[in-house]
Amino acid sequence: MDNLSTFLQQSITFFAILDPIGISAIALSILSPNITKTQINKVAYKSTLTIIIAFFVVLISGDMILKLFGIDENSLKVMGGIILILMAISMVNGPTTKADDSLDEKNNEELSVIPLGIPIAFGTGLFTTIVIFKHQAQTALDLFSISMAFCLNALVFYLILRNSIYIKKYLGLTGQNIITKLMGLIVGAIAVQFIVGGIVNLSKVYLSA
Repeated sequence: MDNLSTFLQQSITFFAILDPIGISAIALSILSPNITKTQINKVAYKSTLTIIIAFFVVLISGDMILKLFGIDENSLKVMGGIILILMAISMVNGPTTKADDSLDEKNNEELSVIPLGIPIAFGTGLFTTIVIFKHQAQTALDLFSISMAFCLNALVFYLILRNSIYIKKYLGLTGQNIITKLMGLIVGAIAVQFIVGGIVNLSKVYLSA
């Protein structure tokens, strides 16, 4: 039961931070306005592949980065929480990304990797969350749970992005903004948990020293 609840918590956290519906709105703003269904399918595939590769790179090398710079995991929790709070405020206030006319001349498939895959979809918020989750993992099953939670969200991300044209038609800009704001509230709550947990653990370490 604990494993299931942890998996659900990880899945919800990844979904809130990734915000695939909000990303789909951003994608339509930076891609060619005349993009076809076939083209957006390719964009969705490449963007999803990009974030999956980025996930496993961070999952494998995240510890080495912390050790290289001598960063305590609880310090990362606090800083990660602050980053997530800033992200949550941005999501609640509404999207600030605007379409750039010069982007219409570029290849949509190139935009699917940068900036859509990285850093719009896979940014600092996901990076810190993955590293924090990995440090909380105690067994190989825990790592498998994290991987499956992210891959499940990657699948959802792919399905939403490839159908973003229809989602925009049915939800409209207002509907997409409402969902993004709701996700922002969830991200903010998760951020507070990270910050409080990190500060409590850091206090224990320094007070006992």
